[in-house]
Amino acid sequence: MRFLLMRSILIHPCGGSIINARSTTTSAQYVASRSRDPVFEKLMDKYKNLLKVIAIQDLILANPTADPPSLSIDFLSRLSQKLHLNRGAASFLRKYPHIFHVLYDPVKAEPFCRLTDVALEISRQEALAITATLSLVVDRLVRLLSMSISKSIPLRAVFKVWRELGLPDDFEDSVISKNPHLFKLSDGHEPNTHILELVQEEDKRLEFEAAVEKWRVVECSKEDCCVERTELQFSFKHSYPPGMRLSKTFKAKVKEWQRLPYVGPYEDMAGKKKNRSGVMGIEKRAVAIAHEFLSLTVEKMVEVEKISHFRKCFGIDLNIRDLFLDHPGMFYMSTKGKRHTVFLREAYERGRLIDPNPVYDARRKLLDLVLLGRHAALSESGSTSMCEQE
Repeated sequence: MRFLLMRSILIHPCGGSIINARSTTTSAQYVASRSRDPVFEKLMDKYKNLLKVIAIQDLILANPTADPPSLSIDFLSRLSQKLHLNRGAASFLRKYPHIFHVLYDPVKAEPFCRLTDVALEISRQEALAITATLSLVVDRLVRLLSMSISKSIPLRAVFKVWRELGLPDDFEDSVISKNPHLFKLSDGHEPNTHILELVQEEDKRLEFEAAVEKWRVVECSKEDCCVERTELQFSFKHSYPPGMRLSKTFKAKVKEWQRLPYVGPYEDMAGKKKNRSGVMGIEKRAVAIAHEFLSLTVEKMVEVEKISHFRKCFGIDLNIRDLFLDHPGMFYMSTKGKRHTVFLREAYERGRLIDPNPVYDARRKLLDLVLLGRHAALSESGSTSMCEQE
């Protein structure tokens, strides 16, 4: 739908000035000037430090030599720049006493850190939630491979999004190796690379319903549905940032784009790339794949850089970041924390998932501890309310 933002006039609420979007600006300039959504921006503000906490937590839990797991402050300090710990490792750890204990080892004559009992329990709850939903994990991985044109993906790309997909940290053994009827690892064309392939029997070809198709069924069955079925057949749910006023031309173009046929994310692309709605059909399929990819993630969000690793596998020839920018009614991209993170807009309401899951719930508990900072411990209900207020 790039033509929508290149040719349409978006009217900003501040002073009524108009911006001829994307036609005279670069992607970077458009990112800076677009209508921001304060709810998603506040949410990403919280996630900035949570991502740093998770990185340190993973390093601590990965140390098998200590019981309970611990990590040298000196070792962590050497990673400060990589982890974006601007004021140093020790200073960052002391900001979160509900998550980290900073202690001194008299034998080694050096400080070290470990997780608090509460943080360890949250980590345990997340691991249990993942284990309890392994069937869903397997389904997500199969769906991911099914969207690939070759039904295969470089294993390193999967490693990029293992947390987003809710995979266990030993997924090569617990998911791939234990399901040889679904997955196969083979050597890649480059040294030390592996390709994850989907095992398919011709008489048992898997068929999937995309998340957007489920939404269409629900919308169509509503008594107050005022959208024609012919229009809903190829539509996606749209909503826009508060205060973002759209011109009549823009609305007309969106309506036209909604009616455009396309090849779905799980459909076989063989022989269809050139004969369905041309370039715009190809772009709409790319949007469908991005929408389905985000729907498969635990938190309905992912870093743009990570999803870019799947472009070639999915047959997407477009710039992924531009794709998200050109569809503000479906995606919201934040640049907080020196990273570009895209959210599936329809999955969220007031900064929370509309349909949460056990893994997401465990991760929100860790976010609550991050928001507590140095404040005294609150009750579970108090911690939750604080998270919602910030």
